[in-house]
Amino acid sequence: MITIRDEIAADIPAREALLDRCLGERRTAKSSERLREGRLPAEGLALAAERDGELLATVRLWHVEANGVPALLLGPLAVKPELQGEGLGKAMMREALWRAACRGHGAVILVGDVPYYARFGFDPALTHDLAMPGPVERERFLAIELRGGALAGARGVLAATGAVASAAFEAKEVAQAA
Repeated sequence: MITIRDEIAADIPAREALLDRCLGERRTAKSSERLREGRLPAEGLALAAERDGELLATVRLWHVEANGVPALLLGPLAVKPELQGEGLGKAMMREALWRAACRGHGAVILVGDVPYYARFGFDPALTHDLAMPGPVERERFLAIELRGGALAGARGVLAATGAVASAAFEAKEVAQAA
């Protein structure tokens, strides 16, 4: 049985290996990473899927804002390649969006595959007035409003607003990922 649960510190090495395997080692060069660097994921919005102690999937959401309008940045979402296409990514997305809505968040932004994320309601039109802090393929820059009008007035470059990770926390993550 697969369980979706809060991420724990013991997941870090397996999460990093899964992200490297699914997204490649250049994943840290992406514009989205600029918004995650040195930050902690949003409270209660770092999820892991596991079965019998094995990490199978991961997703995290991060606090951002544009022109004073708060939102969450989703990513990365990764599912063990052998399980892709079996609905685990869909389950992770639904759980992440549900938890974000339950915590009162109004919108989620991401950079991703339009056909995949459109099924959850993500739309490139909602990011028309927004930009990433680096290059991004505009057609892959998507958002969903969990609450109608949540992105009203959002314009300009996204900025990270979440809690800053302590140097000790970052060193621990790097050491466990190695």
